[in-house]
This record gives sequence, structure tokens and C-alpha cells, in this order.
Amino acid sequence: MKNKRIIGIILTVVILLLILFIAMQFTNEVNWSLTDFVIAGTLLLATGLLCELVIRKIKNTKYRIVICTILVIALIILWIELAVGIFGSPIAGS
Repeated sequence: MKNKRIIGIILTVVILLLILFIAMQFTNEVNWSLTDFVIAGTLLLATGLLCELVIRKIKNTKYRIVICTILVIALIILWIELAVGIFGSPIAGS
């Protein structure tokens, strides 16, 4: 059961990245390099695995939800910063 969730997380990340890769074949709107795929895969996989760790280690459901929500919000903020540089930090290339 526990390993099925990890496999599900990995497959979800692969499918999301595959969708982007396929989109690159049909449009110029998606223009990612290998580095973009590696960073996106790392961010998505790390967030998924951290949420899995929280689910396994924290018994209180409310704490699980709060911590996983914080992790997802952190992912979204970091993703946006890397994509468009809303904060103008060095990681966004600003």
C-alpha cells in the first residue's frame, strides 16, 4: 500500500512532464530545455515525496493537511518565481 503511493507519485510526475514534452512537439508556446525538465521533475517529486513522508509520520489529520498545504504553496511560489520572477530573486535570473 505504501509503495503504491510512491509509485503513483513518480508516475504522476512522469506523466506531467510527458504532457509538456508532447506539447513542445506541437507548439512553440512551450519551449523547455533539459534543465527545465530536470528542475520541474525535482520540484514535483520532492514535494510529492515530502507529502508522503508527512502522511506516514504525522498521525493527526489536521496537521497532515496543513503541512502538505504549506508544501504545495511553497512549490507554487517557487515555480512561479522560476517561471516569471515575480520577486526578482537571483534564482529567477533577474
